[in-house]
Amino acid sequence: MVVEYIRYAVPAGHGGGLRGVLPERRPRPGGSALPGLRGGAGVEEPAHFVMRIEWDSVERHEQGFRASSRLGEFFSAVRPF
Repeated sequence: MVVEYIRYAVPAGHGGGLRGVLPERRPRPGGSALPGLRGGAGVEEPAHFVMRIEWDSVERHEQGFRASSRLGEFFSAVRPF
């Protein structure tokens, strides 16, 4: 298993917007589940939001998620932070 941590600087009280960006293990309407994704969580601190994402393997993360269109969607959503 691989655990990825990403830390974002956010205005206090705005981390909830990032919580909605966490990758989902379940299929989305009209989409598919992310292969190899085990789960994700987020913790909001006063000036930061820490995202924790678990993958089955480095390959599933790099060749699955990072090679998919979902990566662009993710970056678009987190760009404001």
